Amino acid sequence: MVVALGVLSVAACSRRGGCRGEYCGTLVIAGTSDVTTLLPPVSDAAIDRDVFDQIFLRLADLAPNGGTIGDSGFVPQLARSWEWTDPLTLVFHLDPRARWQDGPAVTAADVVFTFDAYTDTTIASGDRTALSHIASVTAPDSLTAVFRFRDRYPEMFFDAVFHMRILPAHLLGNVPRGTWQTAEFGRAPVGDGPYRFVRWTQGQTLELAADSTFFLGRPHLRRVIWRFASDLNAAITQVVAGEADAIEVLITPPNIKRAQDAGHLTLYPYAGPTYSFLRFNLRANGDASHPHPIFADPDVRRALVLATDRARMLQSVFAGHAKIPPGPMTQQWQWLWVPELTVPPYDTAQAAQLLTARGWRDTDGDGVRDRSGKKLSFHVLVPSSSAVRQQYALLLQEQLKAMGVEVLIDQMEPATQGERLHAGAFDAALESWNADPTPTSSVSAIWGHGGPSNFGHYGNATFDRQVATAASAATPEAGKAAWVAAFGTLAHDAPGIMLFSVDNIAAVDSRVTDVRIRPDSWWALLWTWRIPPDKLNERDRVGG
Repeated sequence: MVVALGVLSVAACSRRGGCRGEYCGTLVIAGTSDVTTLLPPVSDAAIDRDVFDQIFLRLADLAPNGGTIGDSGFVPQLARSWEWTDPLTLVFHLDPRARWQDGPAVTAADVVFTFDAYTDTTIASGDRTALSHIASVTAPDSLTAVFRFRDRYPEMFFDAVFHMRILPAHLLGNVPRGTWQTAEFGRAPVGDGPYRFVRWTQGQTLELAADSTFFLGRPHLRRVIWRFASDLNAAITQVVAGEADAIEVLITPPNIKRAQDAGHLTLYPYAGPTYSFLRFNLRANGDASHPHPIFADPDVRRALVLATDRARMLQSVFAGHAKIPPGPMTQQWQWLWVPELTVPPYDTAQAAQLLTARGWRDTDGDGVRDRSGKKLSFHVLVPSSSAVRQQYALLLQEQLKAMGVEVLIDQMEPATQGERLHAGAFDAALESWNADPTPTSSVSAIWGHGGPSNFGHYGNATFDRQVATAASAATPEAGKAAWVAAFGTLAHDAPGIMLFSVDNIAAVDSRVTDVRIRPDSWWALLWTWRIPPDKLNERDRVGG
């Protein structure tokens, strides 16, 4: 009878809200799109990365100051320590306390397996290019991983740790790599991080639970839930209404005001890690063996850049809360925003001259230029989750129409757009990229010849050499001249139109404390956030 009463008492406590103390709290994040997969090497989507950061660890994490040169300041994660045994050999000593969430220890064999997976062309990870300087990774024993580099350069340590989240070889070793895009592991992952996967209801929510035995310290938030909205405005409505606790970016002035006026939110400005652009496909839509009938011509691409009034667009959409990047640049790289880099001018007269000189004239009086019976008309892919990019698509359509160019907008789900980009099945696409803390890997991956995310097939050996020179500089300051030259080459070739880089502002419920937002990964430090016991609400205590 005493036991029965005790069980009833515990159940009643749970119903009333049984969770008490420092390790309670549920954080609901409003997401603007659904997760695609939770297997890190096969996805470069920002929403997927946000979840990866809670489930999987790197060998070491980024320095608090965001530095990427040398190894000073990097924070140990799976690696307890490291040393350079010679200029090209980096040795990591793993923390023996690290465990996979199904029990086995994390070993150096997992590190070797992970490197092999990330560099496997079958998987075609977006981080493959960034790892190309590493010749091999070996495991002389279970707690030692040895990285040998092909050459010496300033960001060797950064490349070794940042681009790989270590994977469990015992769970993935027998999964054919050609199936990783759709592997079951990507829907129910097992990691080594502060949070365990609980459930994913596609299109609705994804839930994680704190791993109370996490070797680096128990997370203070007991549960983390992503609640997926149809778009940014719907996600912000959830946060303003108290249905969600956090959103990583507000973007437009009306949304910033909504969050400010809510009364229960704290706003956190931080350097924007993204930039947005219109990418041209220089190869035929769906057939990379042939040049694109419009965008293979650099003069046409230059004309479209000149015909785009980016300053007016920026003011119309952001009213001062964003900048026009003079290259593929984020605001996170403040040291690179130098006077020598300038935005191409808005010049419709010159644009018209270029198009006419290339034979594009309106011969039938329908308002659209044509040449040899083909209209100067193309489709633009736009994600349905981004109201801002939809606005930009309409503005581009309007501005280019005045130049005799027809723009057809194809709005689609982000996952579908991603599939089209990877397949080369597009004319142009409005994209936003969440870049690395350093331009080196991001720029090469998206714009470098053969880069895994160079969906537009742009290639220029001079540009690649200039990027390589910048990457080999001992300090960011020393690399400026080479970056300026590289972005000048890119601007001349015009493989796209650089549109905006936003001033990021996150909104988090004021009951959450110890909030730190990291520009390269918004929720990377979420496991250190807290909700004090006196601030807990009913949602925090559910399931206590």
